[in-house]
Amino acid sequence: MSTLVKDGGRIDEKKEARLESSGLETGRGRLPALIFGVFSYIIFLYVFVYAIGFVGNMGVPKSIDSGVKETFGKALLVDFFLILLFGLQHSLMARQGFKRRWKQIIPPAIERSTYVLLASLLLALLFWQWRPILNPVWSLEGPVARYLMVGLFWLGWILVLISSFMIDHFELFGLRQVYNYWRGRETPPFQFKKEGPYRYIRHPIMLGFIMAFWATPGMTLGHFIFAVSTTIYILIGIRFEERELLKTFGKEYDEYRREVPMLLPTWRRSSLFRKRR
Repeated sequence: MSTLVKDGGRIDEKKEARLESSGLETGRGRLPALIFGVFSYIIFLYVFVYAIGFVGNMGVPKSIDSGVKETFGKALLVDFFLILLFGLQHSLMARQGFKRRWKQIIPPAIERSTYVLLASLLLALLFWQWRPILNPVWSLEGPVARYLMVGLFWLGWILVLISSFMIDHFELFGLRQVYNYWRGRETPPFQFKKEGPYRYIRHPIMLGFIMAFWATPGMTLGHFIFAVSTTIYILIGIRFEERELLKTFGKEYDEYRREVPMLLPTWRRSSLFRKRR
């Protein structure tokens, strides 16, 4: 996903009619939409911060290597089911065809906030019900190696956060849509633009997650299963996402895809960088 730039504007009468017909009428409905969007974002923030502690085994009551211990087979079954449940929701609700049908059921202004809330709740369920499998895969003893892994872990989360702001963090998590609706504005269409880490890789958010999930000085089998499963899901998800980006932006995104690597930056300066110079 690449950075998006928008131009604001007041809603005309036809657009106003569409907004009112969505079920959130002027005045009475716009404030509840804003409250719902803010509530969804707060839940997301809590789950995001908890995710750091969950994967990093620190500061949370239930982490990836703590909790109820089961037999290997039962733990594996439960953990795979939790990952699959999140993956299905996250992928299905992100597809444009589903969004079109979903917006016929719920008000369009809260579509993104609903997606964020459901994804956050399913992640919370995963954290709560995750079954640890403590068989060691690797354990780094040297201080340099341990500090390096911890540094990569935090660098991954920082990359996720910074990259989200490069593509409009508040729209990504639904706040801008409900705010614009509350103000009587329509969220403008996207314009394709490359900024920050998107000049060097196409999916820095996904790279950040992969780094955070794999970078640990002590890898257990349960953590390893989590890292492998989520990495496979990310790679599959990228393929589907890029198909939709090609449909939306056409030749512009195709050229960007040819010039900029997907996840691993190259040392060669891309033509995108040279053009900005």
